[in-house]
Amino acid sequence: MNEKLLDEIKNQDYAAITKKIEDFLKNQVAINNTNGVILGLSGGIDSSVITYLCARVLKDKTLALIMPDTKISPKEETEEALKIIEKLEIRYKLLDINLIVSEYSKYIEPNERALGNLRARVRANLLYYYANSKNLLVVGSSDKSEFLIGYFTKFGDGSADVLPIVSLYKTQVRELARFLGVPELIITQKSSPNLWKGHIAEEEIGVKYEEIDSILYCIFEKKLSIEETVKATNIEKNTVDKIYQLYKTSEHKRITAARP
Repeated sequence: MNEKLLDEIKNQDYAAITKKIEDFLKNQVAINNTNGVILGLSGGIDSSVITYLCARVLKDKTLALIMPDTKISPKEETEEALKIIEKLEIRYKLLDINLIVSEYSKYIEPNERALGNLRARVRANLLYYYANSKNLLVVGSSDKSEFLIGYFTKFGDGSADVLPIVSLYKTQVRELARFLGVPELIITQKSSPNLWKGHIAEEEIGVKYEEIDSILYCIFEKKLSIEETVKATNIEKNTVDKIYQLYKTSEHKRITAARP
């Protein structure tokens, strides 16, 4: 691992980045003639950063949905989400999706991974229901790391009208979180989409975010080849190949449906 490279990735002007995102959010609400924004708040790093950003410039126009599946979602994350709501004083709704998922399960064949992705799609349905009924824009929480490797559910947590932090790598999102005053507990906890019990992102991917970001940064920002990326990052070639293949095979998630 090249620590100097990682420092280069993290060393950004987060005041300027915050201002740019805030202006973007206000502008999107204005040009789309909506009443504000809606977001899903899990208590994880990405959704917490999005909530802090929206609260800074659209406090009275932000609605947060906290949507745990109490069968598998960590109670601690839901509690952190509620603490954020209390601190930022924004409107919210707490909706346990367990009953919805359980009802689906009565009619479909069992598959843990597919059911996990269904949880993400149920959350997207609820976000768009309230967006539709209240004329709100859905704010997505995808960061650049997960967006590029396709680590999101298509038509689930990948569904959004605007993606304010999609140009920031996960390690940069953590630094932005510190700038915004997000609790350190949220910043340092293991990232998880909470699609099944004990779900940890880095364990599923098999690569730490510091390595993912270093690889993607070299390929996309520095325009390096795979071989040059291996040398620049001091990361094994099989890991670099794995991340690049995740990018290639997830392309369908980042574009609209294929057409003849």
